[in-house]
Amino acid sequence: MKSISLIGSTGSIGKQVCSVVRRHADKFQIKSIVANSSAELFLEQVREFKPEYCALANEEIGKSIAHQIPDGVKFAYGEKAAEEAIDYGDVAFVAATGFAGLKYSLKAIELKKPIALANKETLVCGGELVMRKIKGAGIDLMPVDSEHSALWQALNFRANAPFKRLIITASGGPFYSYTPEQLKSVTPASALKHPTWSMGAKITIDSATLLNKGFEVIEAKWLYDTELSKIHTLVQPESIIHSMVEFDDGCVMAQMSYPTMELPIQLALTYPDRFDCDLKSLDFEKLGAIKFLPLERKRFPCYDLALTSAEMGDNYSCALNGAGEIAVHAFLGGRIAFTQIAETIQYALEKTERAKPESYEILQETDARARALAKAFIEKI
Repeated sequence: MKSISLIGSTGSIGKQVCSVVRRHADKFQIKSIVANSSAELFLEQVREFKPEYCALANEEIGKSIAHQIPDGVKFAYGEKAAEEAIDYGDVAFVAATGFAGLKYSLKAIELKKPIALANKETLVCGGELVMRKIKGAGIDLMPVDSEHSALWQALNFRANAPFKRLIITASGGPFYSYTPEQLKSVTPASALKHPTWSMGAKITIDSATLLNKGFEVIEAKWLYDTELSKIHTLVQPESIIHSMVEFDDGCVMAQMSYPTMELPIQLALTYPDRFDCDLKSLDFEKLGAIKFLPLERKRFPCYDLALTSAEMGDNYSCALNGAGEIAVHAFLGGRIAFTQIAETIQYALEKTERAKPESYEILQETDARARALAKAFIEKI
């Protein structure tokens, strides 16, 4: 039986990890659980899975629920207490959202514990630092993003396998065909209606702006140790083909399924074995034509800015992420327009000072500075 430290248990991915564990209770056990502040669901999960250790990162809320923790379960609260959850279990499943996820990944590396990675910011912000430390620790990193899991599968679970080109697909989001004028009137409610995936609010908005696809290009650069020129993106509106790998002989391997995150979540825990995932088989006769459309860089400013930050290197992708988190929060709160998300990120990138990402502290400083720049820009507009 494989035991798991689940970081980010109450988010969209965390809840689906719990679903996988329920389905295969004979194979998996949750040894520790961490959430940020969703106390009610957190308590339900603790009562159901009875982990050895649980923690709430929000100290104030943690104090208020301490008396509700079941007997026999060790409980603590605060950021340091949350990090201690990584000490438990065979594998760290990092599903925390935002920059905060990076510290959990670094703690797992320090403990030489394999990581199932569902936190984009770990590689977007700290890719150079993280991959260097992973190689030094000699541990496995299993990608959970549907696109990166698809690439990983096509490469036969070998991140160092040779390839000619990585082809990352995108749904295109709800506004692929919108004109720049139409985008100005996009509301948070309409942006949260993703055509094919059900996700958390932040990643749904990032998918609508195509910033998320830029994140995935950055992740692929680090995961597969490759140049940006060998990573191609295109739109596959039905979200049936999750990504593809082209090899030197011209062969292209694709991973296909109906949209679901439970498949890559489960596979990160079971590979190279495959078990029932309660996933409906593809009905090829009813699928009809599977379309491919171009993903033109200059049509999507947030996507373009993500690639620009990757080309600039060093700490710029970290700044991109920090500014993006602030901009998306402001958009969801009705403080800026949809199109001003990109304007906010661009301003922060232009004002960011270059620094070598040699430590977590340097990245933390970059993140804080980018957030401050984004907030200042939003106040002005």
